[in-house]
Amino acid sequence: MVRVKTIVIFALVAIIGIFTVVYFFQSEKSKVKKRFRLLAELVSQEPGQNRLNRALKIKKTRTLFSENCELKTHIPSTSGDYSPQEISTLAASALSRFSRLSLRFYDLDIDIQKGDIAKVTFTATLTGKMIDEEDFDETYELESVLHKVQDSWLFKSLEVIEVLKR
Repeated sequence: MVRVKTIVIFALVAIIGIFTVVYFFQSEKSKVKKRFRLLAELVSQEPGQNRLNRALKIKKTRTLFSENCELKTHIPSTSGDYSPQEISTLAASALSRFSRLSLRFYDLDIDIQKGDIAKVTFTATLTGKMIDEEDFDETYELESVLHKVQDSWLFKSLEVIEVLKR
């Protein structure tokens, strides 16, 4: 009886210890990966999604970007510096053209520099269905710079390296 109690107490302490280490001592790379997962979640939308929920998700995207985020693409009219408010406005405009959209990130190569700057090279895939029922499937190779502000990683720049051809 005493032995069973000792084993149960030991197991509980071990589980609490593992949870504490995983939760409180995440590596900086895992924190950066979390920002990408959150961005993908906030931008993705499902058919019939409530407009209020969609608006709240778009508004929350502001929290992922620094005050001055640089975007470089092969289209000169979209390249430039944007504020978080401008980014959420552009996201709302773009998302209004889709009935379904999924953003996924692959092959994240994260290089933490000076402790508060992260350079990330990755592949992004946008798939979905536009309002006019046209399917959408685009894949891009990108490079991004994030910087750490008050223990939170913010996107500072995004650059499209090339469009991948299938």
